[in-house]
Amino acid sequence: MAELFGYTACRHLLQMFISIIFFHVSEYILALVFHGKSNVSFKSLLISKHYVLAMICSLIEYLVEIYFFPGLKEYWWISNLGLAMVVLGEIVRKLAIVTAGQAFTHLIKVYHEENHQLVTNGIYRYVRHPGYCGFFIWSVGTQIMLCNPISTVAFTVVVWKFFSGRIPYEEFFLKQFFGSDYEDYMRKVPSGIPLVR
Repeated sequence: MAELFGYTACRHLLQMFISIIFFHVSEYILALVFHGKSNVSFKSLLISKHYVLAMICSLIEYLVEIYFFPGLKEYWWISNLGLAMVVLGEIVRKLAIVTAGQAFTHLIKVYHEENHQLVTNGIYRYVRHPGYCGFFIWSVGTQIMLCNPISTVAFTVVVWKFFSGRIPYEEFFLKQFFGSDYEDYMRKVPSGIPLVR
């Protein structure tokens, strides 16, 4: 039982909670900055039932493993790699939001709006979907940071599957909005999600 209140658990869980709180609060604040209070809702926090369930499952895995297999959580180089991924994922995602400004939304646009323009500068010069790329790195990083082997695999598969379906759906509309400009951009710049062209 001492493992649950020891240095390792306190450090891991504190890092996890700070990561989650910072991610969601900063998403909400940036949505307010770029879209105004009247256009921002609770959905801008990006918290869904599936997300909460995934985080609860990862927390349960952590608590079970630290109780029964405390040595599994003592690989600090793995945990620090995860923490570095969390920071990198945050940077990539926030650069995407700031670079795109009002063009960045949490919901896929199915109608072309006046302020919706094709952004290909900044981080978008290197990654076509840096917001998705950043979230992918961040979410998997949270589980590596906790040294959660099961959740690391589960998060990798589930988040990859989500984006592998979302990117083609979103790009269907982007091709309609921007035509050959977007198709040229697609050919030159990778999506940012492994194995998703």
